[in-house]
Amino acid sequence: MSDIQASKPESNPKRKKALTVLTLAVLAGGIGYSVFETMVGRRYEQTDNAYVNANVVQITPLVAGTVRAIHADDTDFVRAGQPLVSLDAADARVALEQAQSQLAQTVREVRGLYANNSTLQAQIRARDSEVRRAEVQLATLQADVARRAPLLATGAIGREEYEHATAQVASAKSALQTAQSALLTAQEQLNANQVLTEGVSVEQHPNVQRAAARVREAFLALQRVEVPAPVDGWIARRSVQLGQRVAAGAPLMSVVGLQQVWVDANFKEGQLARLHIGQPATLVADVYGKKVEFKGQIAGLGAGTGAAFALLPAQNATGNWIKVVQRVPVRIALDAKQMAEHPLRVGLSMNVSVDVQDQSGKSLAEAQTRQTPLAQTSVFERQDQAAEAEVARIIKANLGSKVAGKAAEALKPVTPAAKA
Repeated sequence: MSDIQASKPESNPKRKKALTVLTLAVLAGGIGYSVFETMVGRRYEQTDNAYVNANVVQITPLVAGTVRAIHADDTDFVRAGQPLVSLDAADARVALEQAQSQLAQTVREVRGLYANNSTLQAQIRARDSEVRRAEVQLATLQADVARRAPLLATGAIGREEYEHATAQVASAKSALQTAQSALLTAQEQLNANQVLTEGVSVEQHPNVQRAAARVREAFLALQRVEVPAPVDGWIARRSVQLGQRVAAGAPLMSVVGLQQVWVDANFKEGQLARLHIGQPATLVADVYGKKVEFKGQIAGLGAGTGAAFALLPAQNATGNWIKVVQRVPVRIALDAKQMAEHPLRVGLSMNVSVDVQDQSGKSLAEAQTRQTPLAQTSVFERQDQAAEAEVARIIKANLGSKVAGKAAEALKPVTPAAKA
């Protein structure tokens, strides 16, 4: 019995003390974590599935052509309106010259229509005078025949003389009918010509407008052989090469506007209930590390999960269904001043922490009317203005100074009754 008691290990007070300290430390850590999670941790929603995004403007030509020159390369900074690619302009220049010649000829032809109004009016006045002379001559001959009729009955004149006077009356009637027919024809010609000119000036005539539209089209085609940058930004993904034949709409390069970037944070569906528009966010980029914290704000929550808008969405009704936690993109706006101090690139990873204590914001954006467009460029408006100026120049060069007055006068119908 004494041997068994002697074989029992003696208790180690140091070991017991270490185990006690370790147990207390674990308990303290658990309690501290519980307190932190209750007091602070539940106040934030976090995700590391977040990436920088920006407006990536794809540069595509509006006309087809052969690449003659390339003015910008990857990583270059360009200003709005700066030429990026030049296409061969030979065909466009020939087409513009043809359209310019056609417009000039059309203006002169339309001027001829207005001038014909004056000529036809003069013809109407001449035909009207002929009708009046024929009427006077017929009335005179009819009066002469009326005087000769009693003399024929008494034998004072011969029948031959009377029949000769009667024949002259018939000839005068035929001449009057011919003159009236010529007057009617001239009036119809004037009316038909006035239909082509009534109510419009030479500049607004449909024929001139149609030819002017061809000039605008050809002029814009010539201007569009120079492909400009629509916005300020940095060049990326240049794929165009010299001598390459490109079609209208073919991607040549991209302009990335890094001045205005945002973050798309993909939160799990279980986190969305506490996320609202306007909540503040703290972001850390892997490129800068924790030494730089970006301040942001939730600008909006996506209308669907990423899987719903995928190119090949999941077919959950096929029978091979496996539940996968979905994520919804949340757009976070960043501070422009911080972006200038610490620029970010498209696609960079971010760690996002959103303070969800304020639950007063909306979960979906409300309808709003923008006073100004979200984004716009005036680069292409300059081309339209230049096209209008070219059309005005051609019309003015081929438009007589007295055309407007003659056109207004030609619009007034002239008839014998009105003249009388």
